[in-house]
Amino acid sequence: MPNTNDTNENQLKRSMKSRHLFMISLGGVIGTGLFLSSGYTISQAGPGGTILAYLVGGLIMYLVMLCLGELTVAMPVTGSFQTYATKYIGPATGFTIGLMYWLTWVVTVGSEFTASGLLMQRWFPNTSVWMWSAVFAILIFLLNSFSVKIFAETEFWFSGIKIITIILFIVLGGSAMLGFISMDDRASAPMLSNFTADGGLFPNGLLPVFMAMISVNFAFSGTELIGIAAGESENPEKDVPRSIRNVIWRTMFFFVGAIFVLSGLISWEEAGVIESPFVMVFDNIGLPYAADIMNFVIITALLSVANSGLYASTRMLWSLSNEKMISSFFGKITSNGVPLNALVISMAVACLSLLSSVFAPDTVYVVLVAISGFAVVVVWIGIVLSQYMFRKHFLKMGGDIKNLKFRTPLYPFVPIAACVLCLASCIGLAFDASQRIALYCGVPFIILCYLFYYMKNRGNTNQINSYNETDDYIRNIK
Repeated sequence: MPNTNDTNENQLKRSMKSRHLFMISLGGVIGTGLFLSSGYTISQAGPGGTILAYLVGGLIMYLVMLCLGELTVAMPVTGSFQTYATKYIGPATGFTIGLMYWLTWVVTVGSEFTASGLLMQRWFPNTSVWMWSAVFAILIFLLNSFSVKIFAETEFWFSGIKIITIILFIVLGGSAMLGFISMDDRASAPMLSNFTADGGLFPNGLLPVFMAMISVNFAFSGTELIGIAAGESENPEKDVPRSIRNVIWRTMFFFVGAIFVLSGLISWEEAGVIESPFVMVFDNIGLPYAADIMNFVIITALLSVANSGLYASTRMLWSLSNEKMISSFFGKITSNGVPLNALVISMAVACLSLLSSVFAPDTVYVVLVAISGFAVVVVWIGIVLSQYMFRKHFLKMGGDIKNLKFRTPLYPFVPIAACVLCLASCIGLAFDASQRIALYCGVPFIILCYLFYYMKNRGNTNQINSYNETDDYIRNIK
């Protein structure tokens, strides 16, 4: 039974341009993981350990994106890796990955609204956090509800602000580190002294690097939005490969470059007590209104992540409906090509997670956030396994890899290496008591998803085993 709905009213529109696709994927990565949490990572792993963790995290992202690129160019469908996992691993796995990815983003969206409201109190201390959270929630909902083009254009400018800020930070911070700009009336520039002082590159050993990998991987999450958005791209065969190549290298430059400058300007012992290391560096350089500027940029980053997250969760819910895995109610499309029912439900659950962050911060919200961090790596594992199975089946059917317009190099070593590194990141959770809850909650959640799927589809052999049109995708490529 085909899983693609052939009626025009239930199909999304291809209206995203190449610049939109690139900035959506890049903007989805650059968020609070870099602007707020990087100081904590430096304090735990030290300067060398943090740079090493981000380099390894970037390598994992690179390998995963190579795998996703082959799948997305061959089959540019909205829902992307959920659909690929369904067809090449199994429907139960596709359902689990889709649900985990949806939950990851709706929880994130709620937390971004709460954080944005808190940051607004710097300028409006007498107003309620809830008022600003509601304003931002309405704004992001409206941006996603009219058309995908409005969403894409907004995200383009949101991402642009973040990128300009990071470039400015690297240039000014690097100049201060090398002594071209005076820093807080210091007699001499720090140069590379913070990399050698107080324990050197790895003051706490290598274990903290291993333990930090899951949070670093989560900081890199968002690049996979290319796969989600490919189904609404005007020219996916051309736009997706270009976006993947650009996003990989520019993300590595922004993240590793910024972390290198932070580590050079702030000692690892001092970093742990800094709310935002970026604010401290700008303050020390003497940039006027540094804290206000960074407060604005961080709010922009939060809203950008919420914007991308609501888009991703809505499309994933639509994809699950389109695959006949959940109610057709979530697959309804407006005349502008927006899955409004899926959007409303995703926003409603996001607001529930926002409520739980206030009324039950030590219970429901903590559990959901732990699951979301673990889920990102699980989704990445699903992507690389899907590519491995796709290529294996493609070759088995006599396909010629020259017909693949984007090819994952060094098959099967790239998907295998990516899978091993992702699994190692998950194992690292077991060594950190503060993050171990992700395993305790994430693994049972995966089991429950599988159980729910099999119970729901008892007697439906098509859904439980495999889909019949897998070969049709490959025949089209041939």
